[in-house]
Amino acid sequence: MAGRKTLYDPLNFPLLAEGYARNGLNDIQIAKNLGIKKASFYEYMKQFPEFSDAIKRGRKPVDIEVENALLKRALGYDYEEKITEVELDAQGQPRPSKIKTVKKHVPGEVGAQAFWLKNRKKSEWKDRHSHEVGGEDGKPIPIKSDLQIDLSGLDEKSLETILKVFDNSSNE
Repeated sequence: MAGRKTLYDPLNFPLLAEGYARNGLNDIQIAKNLGIKKASFYEYMKQFPEFSDAIKRGRKPVDIEVENALLKRALGYDYEEKITEVELDAQGQPRPSKIKTVKKHVPGEVGAQAFWLKNRKKSEWKDRHSHEVGGEDGKPIPIKSDLQIDLSGLDEKSLETILKVFDNSSNE
């Protein structure tokens, strides 16, 4: 039994897909524009490297633009705004009388800053921190089946560390 005939067009699909990706379309939108199902789209991504590479090439400039916009928003920026003053003429009709250029500042946005740091400096800025405590031999403390932790094998320093962790987590 022969397999189903593919709709893949090796001449046009990579070129079209690259353009759609450059325009910011997502996978489903690209598939729709190519006239194929989402499953076919992902199959073509696996099966045809030139198709996959074309989409990656198309997305790269858009990703860079978004990264730059996020950075600009995180740091804040200055811009100039032109304001047109209007006067009424002798017939009472509005007409432009003067154009002023005003410098404005947009401060950095905390949300963009946090997003940037959490993604670029994960180890320092992640929201959750794990605390691992082991027994004297460095092995994990066994958890009994009734979910009680046996702390009898810990030295005083390890017990203090555990207490600090629980104290800090109860304050959050």
